[in-house]
Amino acid sequence: MKPPSALLSLLLLAPAVPAMAQFAWIEADGKHLELTFQNRPVARYVYEPIDESTPERRDETYKPFCHIYRPDSREEFLTKGPGGKFTHHRGIYYGFSKISYTDRDGKLWTNVDTWHCRKAHQIHRRFTAKGADDKTAHFTSVIDWIGDDGQVFATEERTMRFSYPAKDLVVDFESKLTPTVPSLRLDGDPQHAGFQFRAHNDVNDVSQNATYYIRPGSGIGQPGIAINWSPKTDNEQTRDLPWKGMCFTLDGKFFTVAYLDDPGNPKPARASERQYGRFGTYFATDVIPEKPLSVRYRLVIRQGEMTVEEITKLSDDFKG
Repeated sequence: MKPPSALLSLLLLAPAVPAMAQFAWIEADGKHLELTFQNRPVARYVYEPIDESTPERRDETYKPFCHIYRPDSREEFLTKGPGGKFTHHRGIYYGFSKISYTDRDGKLWTNVDTWHCRKAHQIHRRFTAKGADDKTAHFTSVIDWIGDDGQVFATEERTMRFSYPAKDLVVDFESKLTPTVPSLRLDGDPQHAGFQFRAHNDVNDVSQNATYYIRPGSGIGQPGIAINWSPKTDNEQTRDLPWKGMCFTLDGKFFTVAYLDDPGNPKPARASERQYGRFGTYFATDVIPEKPLSVRYRLVIRQGEMTVEEITKLSDDFKG
């Protein structure tokens, strides 16, 4: 049966309904940038400027970081924020605990710490890029690294990209760090430096004995057992790994994060694991203004478990 001519005319004249944007950014009062996908929260980049009005507020605001939402929730994070076990562990974050440099007045600074941020800290200054469409979303945040004297000693351009090429969330992290002093040295140790991921604090409080790691060569590890780099364990299981996976549980559900290290990043890259849900790598390197430090990592996040073969394929695709 054909529709009446009047109805047909209305249908033809009706404006086309635009397709719902897949990714979208929502900014909240200069404190954080919220990413949604099909109107579901995906990530929150937290960049509130440092507030030194009280020790508590300083602790909450001394460095930018990125939260990831649980895929099965519109409200709960998969990652940890301030507080909890080791307050300085925050979602997806980047810093070094033993930075040294000579400033432009000739004074030597040592053990400058943008990891714990007891004196030094990081401040987001502005966004130089921000975009979202049907397939991907990204931003670039300019971050000043502030020394113990309150002066900027380096400026970082941090770019994060988000996509869902399949069922997993892919988070690409790129950083370019340019000293504002003649040169600086970045250093630390596996537990207190580099690019790292920290799962929700409930992993520490409830389920850390269920956390297991997936490693190249040795495969799926025993739950509750971590392997870390040290001078005594400097081998192919703790150094220069192309990838690693961490599987942890929240509310009885498995979540896996695959950590992919670009071969062009500084080496040796020394690995860190903790049963409570933090892992990553760190390196030591010297940086000068004429040759900024550029690094690139990828995290692939899934509700569920991953196999060695799956993470190997993800790593090969990332390097390719």
